[in-house]
Amino acid sequence: MRKGVWLGIGAYAAWGLFPIYWKWLHDVPALQLLAHRIVWSFLLLTVVLLVLQQWPAFRASAGHGRIIRIYLIAGLLLSINWLTYVWAVNAGFIVETSLGYFINPLLSVLLGVFILHERLRRMQWIAVGLAAAGVTYLTLLYGSPPWIALTLAFSFGLYGLVKKTAPLGSLHGLTLETAILFVPMLCYLIFAEVSGQGAFLHTDALSTLLIIGAGLVTVVPLLMFASAVRSIPLSLVGILQYIAPTLQFLIGVLIFGEAFTPTQFVGFGLVWLALIIFTAENFWTRRRAALIADRIRLARGE
Repeated sequence: MRKGVWLGIGAYAAWGLFPIYWKWLHDVPALQLLAHRIVWSFLLLTVVLLVLQQWPAFRASAGHGRIIRIYLIAGLLLSINWLTYVWAVNAGFIVETSLGYFINPLLSVLLGVFILHERLRRMQWIAVGLAAAGVTYLTLLYGSPPWIALTLAFSFGLYGLVKKTAPLGSLHGLTLETAILFVPMLCYLIFAEVSGQGAFLHTDALSTLLIIGAGLVTVVPLLMFASAVRSIPLSLVGILQYIAPTLQFLIGVLIFGEAFTPTQFVGFGLVWLALIIFTAENFWTRRRAALIADRIRLARGE
């Protein structure tokens, strides 16, 4: 279990440090970064499948029309998330991106209620209400909804919903998502190159390496996360997931000097309070259920 915990921490820490990585590539248009991320991720994932000797199994499981349609939707949602995130980071909105990923777990709960007809407990409704109050306050403060945070939260929340019912594992699923988008993204990069707008190989050596590395920084945390969730409780995964937006928030404020006023703190504070209540309630509910299950087993003499 200790290995799983460290893999989980490593995955979320890597995602939390993403703003620094994309800031190094601030001169590259966000759409080109998205295209490179998809292209290099697919190539790297293909190598991983070949090394693991899973390519025949992947082709057999991914060649059905219904599966392709599911992962086309997933790939488009993930692309919206990635494009919004990279653009926002390089436009100076790192703090707002962190808000999106703080909101995401609570939004995922609401999607479960309205689409999957799941039921919430009273404290969970209180948490959702506090988060909604925080977003409403920030909307009134900004004069418009925090659309970057909401776009990130909704796109990733819907992506998670699609993946919840998708038939493939995380490795095969991401490979198919990037495979579906590989050709159009590659065509776009060729067009950008021919039209004289391409950044690849036209910047310094470090930027070129970082562009290629976009696939590596995408795939490695995902594989770490996939390995972690198999060996640690989901309740612990739920706590670890806040590492990423916390690091993003701190990076935005402390490293890149983004503004964070006392009035913003009120809105963020409501969301943070909601997350504390939600996480604590979830933890204690799971713990109570485990204790009841243990007592039942003891009573049965198991």
